[in-house]
Formats: sequence, structure tokens, C-alpha cells
Amino acid sequence: MAKLKYALAALIAAAVVLVPAQLTAQAAPQAPAAAVQAAPHADGGSPTAAELLAKTANCKVVSKGTYTNTQANKKVNICGATGAFFWTSGMNIDCDGQTTTQCNKNTDCCYQNDTSFHQSDGKPMNAAKTPYVVIPLPSSRFNYGANGIKGGDILAVVYKGQVEYAVFGDEGPNNIIGEASYATAQALGINPDPKNGGTADPVTYIVFPGSKSGKIEDHTATVTKGRQVASTFVSKN
Repeated sequence: MAKLKYALAALIAAAVVLVPAQLTAQAAPQAPAAAVQAAPHADGGSPTAAELLAKTANCKVVSKGTYTNTQANKKVNICGATGAFFWTSGMNIDCDGQTTTQCNKNTDCCYQNDTSFHQSDGKPMNAAKTPYVVIPLPSSRFNYGANGIKGGDILAVVYKGQVEYAVFGDEGPNNIIGEASYATAQALGINPDPKNGGTADPVTYIVFPGSKSGKIEDHTATVTKGRQVASTFVSKN
């Protein structure tokens, strides 16, 4: 799960410092970001990104203390609104869950073959296929469960004029925020590579408590329900 990846990444980063330069030079080159970055194909529709962002312009802070987004290197608050919670940060890439060509122990140094929440067939989430978002584990800062948020609830993820609907599919460290699956990033035109992908540019995540619709892996149902709850969010805020 995402919550263990950061500790592993820190250990690996420390180890790299000890590797002689000549050995580092012999390492296989990474594919350029452009090789895995595709044109955006986000869900879009109504409400628009502009309409959603207009309702998140002002933050009523509900988190007791800030989170860190490691991509943007900034402190982040969770904000409350009628029928939703939201935050704005960068995006880190989560590749955990089912082993795929895009997400495995070779493509991701800290890969884990499980996620906090599972598909209807009992299998972990498929990060390369299903748009999902990581929410921090409950803590004194913010407890998602105590605020009505459950696994499978829907989020609108807004980036550079686009909207992608995703589900709450994994938990992360209780002090870090702003992470989404390979598929979420790819749909928004963000480099989804778990080694060098993500973005420090602003990404807004809006989660709608109690919005789960059918099978957590059914993206068509997620989009349909997501547009409905997003429209309600716009009309009530």
C-alpha cells in the first residue's frame, strides 16, 4: 500500500549515495518521460473544471495541521464544503495493486502488490487501469472515516482545465497528501511513470462522502455518479 512506499524510497535514496559513480553510470537508462506521457483524455463533461475550481477558491480549513506534498514541496490543508472535502497539491504516482506491465517491482522501486481497498472480485486495485486517489490514513489531523468518507467514494480530480473522476482506492502516510494512480495521471496528461512522473503543478482533489456507485472498478459508473454529485456540489456551494 502507498503508506509503506515513502519509507522504502527514503532507504533506497540513501543507498544510492553510497554507490560508486562508475557503477551508477552503467545503470540502464530510463525511458524519457515523453515515452509514457500521452495526450490528455480526461472524463470532462458538466460541471466543468472552471465551475468546480470556482467552488474551491476559498478554503474552510478542517484539518488540524497541514500535510506535505512531496512533489510540490508545499504544505497542504484539507478544506470543508457542503457535501465535500477538497485539497490542492501536486500529484505523486501510486502504482500499487495488481501487477501489470506498467506497475511492477521493476518499474516501481517501492511497488506493493496490494491496496487498502479491493475490487468487487476481491483483487487489489489495478493502478494502470482504474483511476483512483490515495487519501492519508486517519490521524489527529483528519480522520476520513469520521467524516463519512469510505473506500470507493468518488473524487473529481481537476488539473489544467480538465476533470477526471476517480475513486478512493488506497491509503497513504498520515502526513502526506496528493497521490493518485497511474491511470488517473495518464488521463490528465501527467507523466504516470512511478520513477519520474507526477507533477508539482496544482491539482485539486474533491471527494464526495457517501458517493460510491456500484463496483469500485467500474469507471463508467464512477463517471456517471461523479458528474451527478459534482453538479450537486456546484449548486450547493
